Amino acid sequence: MAARAYWKGQIRLALVSIPVEIYPATKSGASISFRQIHEPSGKPIKYEKVVAGVGPVDRDEIIKGYELSKGHYVLLDDDEIEAVKLESEKTLELVQFVDAHEIDVLYYEKPYYVVPADDLAEEAYVVLREALRQSKKVGVGQLTLRGQEQLVSLKPCGRGLVLEILRYADEVNRAANYFRDIGDAKPDKDLLELATTLIDNKSGSFDASDYHNNYIDALKRLIDKKAKAKGKRVLEDVDEPGEVAGKSNVIDLMAALKASVDGKKAAPTKAAAKKPATKAKKSA
Repeated sequence: MAARAYWKGQIRLALVSIPVEIYPATKSGASISFRQIHEPSGKPIKYEKVVAGVGPVDRDEIIKGYELSKGHYVLLDDDEIEAVKLESEKTLELVQFVDAHEIDVLYYEKPYYVVPADDLAEEAYVVLREALRQSKKVGVGQLTLRGQEQLVSLKPCGRGLVLEILRYADEVNRAANYFRDIGDAKPDKDLLELATTLIDNKSGSFDASDYHNNYIDALKRLIDKKAKAKGKRVLEDVDEPGEVAGKSNVIDLMAALKASVDGKKAAPTKAAAKKPATKAKKSA
């Protein structure tokens, strides 16, 4: 069955309009979902909507409320909330173009593939794609999706274009709040050289298929064993954690980096202050 477009409309660049369709570029990965079970009876647990002092209530008695202050709410019904939703104009107007590096990775939220809606749209679509590629720019605009206005970017991706939903500024925590206590000291030159060599040795092309979720596989094996055991408990073999090193037991950074570059495993050693090189005694 052909994939269903998430959005249909047009990209507008000044007086040029390009009919396009947008499709999700990602999907949910492998996951295991659990239900809460009442162990004595073996039956799943259900949840009721309960009001303190009243007890269980029907769904049609529930309304949304925004808490202004402790215990004080503004009540809104579904029709009022629906009336605020923006009507989709089916148009993404590119209002600005920026260098790709100007948009921090923290702002990117979710990608979508953008394809021309028909053969007639393809020529203008290709022109926009190549213009963005040659200028090394990213288009920025706002798009109404499901009643809400989303900030989005548009950039080339192979033969096509990728639209990415961006977070607004108030959705991103400022890095300075977390990094301000990190000192300004410069790294040791030799240590930096070794670390750079290690990175160079392990550099290569990224292929997501090289990585696998081993936790999900282990969980599936456990579930399979439990199913075959017909309800009996199954204890998985777990490696015993190694002895926790004390504060004085650390891996010497220089030794660890050298061993890593040489492809060897560094052994933990006690921290020791660097001693100055011993000078040769002058002959009398």
